Amino acid sequence: MTESKTVASPLGDGRPAGVGNRGDRVWNATLLGFGGAILVLAGLIVVILLRSSQPLFAQVGFLQFLKGTAWNPVTDAFGALPFIYGTLVTSAVAIVLAVPVALGLALFSTQLAPRPLAPLITVPVELLAAIPSVVYGLWGLFVMVPFLRTHVEPLLQARFGFLPLFQGPPIGLGYLAGGVILAIMILPTVSAVATEVIKTVPVAQTEAALALGATRWEAIRLAVLPYSRKGILGAVLLGLGRALGETMAVTMVIGNSPSISASLFAPGYSLPSVIANEFSEATTATHVGALTALALILFGLTLLLNAAARLLMRATAGKTIKGT
Repeated sequence: MTESKTVASPLGDGRPAGVGNRGDRVWNATLLGFGGAILVLAGLIVVILLRSSQPLFAQVGFLQFLKGTAWNPVTDAFGALPFIYGTLVTSAVAIVLAVPVALGLALFSTQLAPRPLAPLITVPVELLAAIPSVVYGLWGLFVMVPFLRTHVEPLLQARFGFLPLFQGPPIGLGYLAGGVILAIMILPTVSAVATEVIKTVPVAQTEAALALGATRWEAIRLAVLPYSRKGILGAVLLGLGRALGETMAVTMVIGNSPSISASLFAPGYSLPSVIANEFSEATTATHVGALTALALILFGLTLLLNAAARLLMRATAGKTIKGT
């Protein structure tokens, strides 16, 4: 006959290990309920979007809608590809423009700037996050778009006109304007998160690199950036997530044309913009279904982005562990 043994609790209170009191069990169950509620809420959103999209899917298949390029509510012709393209292009332009500036600000304020000067740099940048989206849109429409039309786009066309990205008439409104306004809007998010991540780098690690004869830049490149790579990647993906869902400011400067063009000067459209512009005017079930299907695609893009971020950060963490 085997003898059962009772393992004492590490707290020394005489209870068996792994058995919590009633308060712990209630607290754990409450947290589990809150976590499950988030999943239930996300599932309900998907179910409602799918149900509202059924009139469209009954008329046009999902794959046909996904790769379609025509958008004409009068003739019930709906295609999502121009809006997906516009969302991805403007978000890509925003990331290309914002990440180097945000990372440079984070490195300068934490590694190079004198201590009294750092708040003078970071505080104004962080205040950009408090500006409403419609204010960005108005500023972009009345200030940024004319500046792009008269100065930036002609210069890019003169220097890089041989590339398809910089061909066409410089009208100001278009993918470039949408990308620039998004870059300004996500700059505080990426910069703030990257700054906090870089601050977690042990000072001894940087001092060790300097003691071995490294220059300041070499210490940043060899000691700071590898240590904070995972967090910086998370900051970039967080900014990309906001860029994908931004609505009002992009709507005011992108041109709102459901077309696909290789040129950044051409007007375009994005998923949030078309939903915001047309949902109040949608009268037929098919039109409403098309807009909710676009919302479902945007939800799917965000979900794929989060999943890719998890996988990428896990892979980066694995390489860091192997490297150490």
